Amino acid sequence: MSILVNNISKHFGSQKALDQVSFDIKQGEVVGFLGPNGAGKSTLMKILTGYLQADEGEASVANCDIEKQTSILQSKLGYLPEHNPLYSEMYVREYLQFNASVYKTDKHRVEEVIRITGLSPEANKKIDQLSKGYRQRVGLAAALLHDPEVLILDEPTTGLDPNQLVEIRALIKGIGGETEENGKGKTVFLSTHIMQEVEAICDRVIIIDKGKIVADRKLTELQQKGEQVIFVEFDYKIENVALQRLPHIKDIKSMGGFAYELTFDTQEDMRPAIFDFAHDMGLKTLQLNRKAKNLEGLFAELTRK
Repeated sequence: MSILVNNISKHFGSQKALDQVSFDIKQGEVVGFLGPNGAGKSTLMKILTGYLQADEGEASVANCDIEKQTSILQSKLGYLPEHNPLYSEMYVREYLQFNASVYKTDKHRVEEVIRITGLSPEANKKIDQLSKGYRQRVGLAAALLHDPEVLILDEPTTGLDPNQLVEIRALIKGIGGETEENGKGKTVFLSTHIMQEVEAICDRVIIIDKGKIVADRKLTELQQKGEQVIFVEFDYKIENVALQRLPHIKDIKSMGGFAYELTFDTQEDMRPAIFDFAHDMGLKTLQLNRKAKNLEGLFAELTRK
């Protein structure tokens, strides 16, 4: 496994930031780590990078024990923290050459990561002259310099404008996952609280709330797990007790007039059943629309206080 987390717990005084967290990530997976602010995302990432020490449990990254093999871990791990620390007075190429010397990486790798991250047009500028998007590219380039097996990215798109978001997402997606060029790519563990981020980049999601894992599955499976919601409008009022006879019905919400939002605990399209029900009740269906439940809705349900 590229990342293995087993019963990790962390306290800050009386506050329990992480509570028996466990999961594993295979090589080449691009995994989104979702959770509300204060859920424990950054704490866990700092533990995985060796910056913080867990109170309980154990973890390994790239087959390195995070507490016993720190120096080897640093050679296999690339990390972009939430607040990207850069020497703003240095030039882009100069900064990357400095980092390459720290990692004892061949200098030709600097030009390679400049190309990979699309920094070529800005390579001769000072970092403080760059936009937020290009500064994030510099942070990613620095994390990639030593060609790590695993990338841990903490809120990598915070503060970016819509165009920069698209560019950075495409860059991260290209780095991780499986490609024709290099087979299984780098493992990417991406922390964010933005649903669209996960949907655009990741093929799997782990959701944490109040320090506990509340969901861990493929993104497609999580979306399919969501309940089906159908908006229906009849030509006459009908009592809820009658609607409760519909198969798989879970919730009935009156939307005013003769309109209802019906929630079903099934992925089977229930519109034909509603149409037949209306016919049997002597009603006409004026509107009958299936509403997609996206990751945002599912996230809200899983992390609702």
